[in-house]
Amino acid sequence: METFPVVNMEKLNGEERAATMNLINHACENWGFFQIVNHGISTELLDRVEKMTKEHYKKCMEERFKQMVAAKAGLEEAVETEIDDLDWESTFYLRHLPISNISDIPDLQHDYRQLMKEFAQHLQNLAEDILDLLCENLGLDKGYLKTVFYGSAKAPTFGTKVSNYPPCPKPHLIKGLRAHTDAGGVILLFQDDKVSGLQLLKDDKWVDVPPMQHSIVINLGDQLEVITNGRYKSVLHRVIAQPHGTGRMSIASFYNPGSDALIYPAPQLLVNNNNIMHYPKFVFEDYMNLYAQLKFQPKEPRFEAFMKSIDIATA
Repeated sequence: METFPVVNMEKLNGEERAATMNLINHACENWGFFQIVNHGISTELLDRVEKMTKEHYKKCMEERFKQMVAAKAGLEEAVETEIDDLDWESTFYLRHLPISNISDIPDLQHDYRQLMKEFAQHLQNLAEDILDLLCENLGLDKGYLKTVFYGSAKAPTFGTKVSNYPPCPKPHLIKGLRAHTDAGGVILLFQDDKVSGLQLLKDDKWVDVPPMQHSIVINLGDQLEVITNGRYKSVLHRVIAQPHGTGRMSIASFYNPGSDALIYPAPQLLVNNNNIMHYPKFVFEDYMNLYAQLKFQPKEPRFEAFMKSIDIATA
């Protein structure tokens, strides 16, 4: 098995740029994931985000999670077969773009709100840098992916899912998060560096995404698979719950197309495919509406559903 790809972003500024760009391209084509270090977000900021996120969970969310488990009629003791309709996670969501909802989230301390706003701005900038690196590797004009994502509303959809995965008494029967591909564009994950759990499916085997202090994990969503006409793939991933310890923290930020963005394979990438579009054309919001119903099912039927709608429309 290959080693999980780790990209040192500082090497993009020197003699090793070409090799680093090749590593990114290889990761996108063969893994759908890679981990970046020296990405420009200060270690001090990341440490503060981790500290305050864990404090917020202990203070405001841990007891709610315990009550939820208790309300499910002795869930911890009663489970004897694998559960396929429950995730062992405690979450809340922050929306940054097109309109922020961070002021409306209850129980967030002022300092934590301000910190997450600052963190989100850094992540947005990093996401757009990553998209331009992908454009360069794909032979697309700089800014192409960002322009597609902005749509006519001139803004992407950008938000953060803050998750904690408490210790689980039966991790072999209850997943922290069930296997799925991400619907959107590029996902930036700041994960716990002490507690593992994230896995991706590669060559029909589940592979651990190694915790690494102060790194950001990048993974590609369904929209980039469509735009690249399948050259880059979104990949199944899951979170395995842990039976002991303090639990795992995960902060996933989703840089997605705007709701009205029109998504389809980039024309420049069709030349090497005999001008054949292997993926449909659709509006991102329509895709998300379908994804909401089928998140934990294979992605291929989602694409096929839109292909069929195109066939019917052109018949």
